[in-house]
Amino acid sequence: MKFNSKPIEEHEEVPLPDEGRWETLVAHWTQREAPAQPDADSVNACYVVAVGLWKQSTSRDAQLSEIVSLVQAQGDRVVGQEAYRLVKPDPRTLIRSGVADRIGARATECGADLLVVDADLTPSQTRNLEDATGLAVCDREAVILNVFQRHAKTRRARIQVEIAHLEYLRPRIRGIGLNMDQQAGGMMRVRGSGETASELLARRLDGRLADLRNALDNLRQSDNIQRRHRSNCSRIALVGYTNAGKTSLMNALTASDLSARDRLFETLDTTSRCLTRHGGDVILSDTVGFIRRLPKRLFASFESTLAEVREASLLLLVVDVADPECALQLQTTEDLLVKLAADAIPRFYVFNKTDLLEVPASPADLHSMSRGHEYLALSSRDQHAVARLRRALLAAARRKQQARRVFVPYQASAVTNTIYARCRVVEAKPSPHGMQFVIEGDPHLLEQLARASEEESLS
Repeated sequence: MKFNSKPIEEHEEVPLPDEGRWETLVAHWTQREAPAQPDADSVNACYVVAVGLWKQSTSRDAQLSEIVSLVQAQGDRVVGQEAYRLVKPDPRTLIRSGVADRIGARATECGADLLVVDADLTPSQTRNLEDATGLAVCDREAVILNVFQRHAKTRRARIQVEIAHLEYLRPRIRGIGLNMDQQAGGMMRVRGSGETASELLARRLDGRLADLRNALDNLRQSDNIQRRHRSNCSRIALVGYTNAGKTSLMNALTASDLSARDRLFETLDTTSRCLTRHGGDVILSDTVGFIRRLPKRLFASFESTLAEVREASLLLLVVDVADPECALQLQTTEDLLVKLAADAIPRFYVFNKTDLLEVPASPADLHSMSRGHEYLALSSRDQHAVARLRRALLAAARRKQQARRVFVPYQASAVTNTIYARCRVVEAKPSPHGMQFVIEGDPHLLEQLARASEEESLS
């Protein structure tokens, strides 16, 4: 049995699930250029009804608030909100057909053209919901991917996001409205009158994915080289829920000027700055923010970026203490650290945005949330509090450091430069043939410097 097929170029009207965003994505990986993203005030912005699905163990308001923030971050306008308690998922539409009909009717009254569901939908569930509501449907993972694609600025971030986006698109190629031609059977296994449009699209997509993965592997090799160069430094990684104020704290601690706008996933790349050069190098790294139910595709694509967390000597957990759901956000962050195999790394908690609290948090509550670790409650706008945090971080980073006496010949200028750059010089006395240092630093670095000084002395 055969079905009529047409070349891809002849398909002018394909019913896509999000009003042509897949066409934009296909143009992105075909033309190798980043597509223009609509702003929230653009005429291209969709009018969205957000549907939050909550269970007994989750907060209804928290579910709705987060999905609304995500929709706004991808540049769309929220014109309606619906909350539905998910007791028993429907395999066809996830929510019952009667509920889907009511949501579709209310969305039409609001003038919405897109329905965003705070859940991960299968391709068939998406199509069934579109049929039931008469609207384009977008699930949670697609929204997060759109937000990441909108905020990706560097080449590494764009490659990682595009890989995740195309992997999401791959199983949704079939059944998007193309008239397809089945392959012929028989002993020779020959094809029919033409290759199906979906097969052609899948082959082009697979080729683009292969190119992107090769490019990402090359970037990972350069990342490994950079991390090896920083292996002798004490490294502190800023981690926390998205929009907890990590980048603002990074700017305050290191006098940087990184983009720290108040929106979800503003930071997608790891950025490293030196905390201070007095008393040895301490590197502070800002990482991508975490979120509840982070898509597995993004978790895999950002594996090289999140490696900075696993290799840190100290984790600086930043918590937005002014958020009503700060306890849930902190638990999400700690759960993801377990998945990253970084739960054994020493931690320092920072309860940020205290200036937004009407009633200050009690020390007992902060001590309970910090799980007995060191913590500070502050606002990144308070310079005195930031200076106190910097001193605490330097003290925590130096606790594993040891003191050692090292003799360095005058001709070993490279060793002397390394001592002043990466160690804390306690004492320095000149002698006829070299300098006598008493220095503090990481044990492995002190051993390397001692060996290098001995080799210079023997040469």
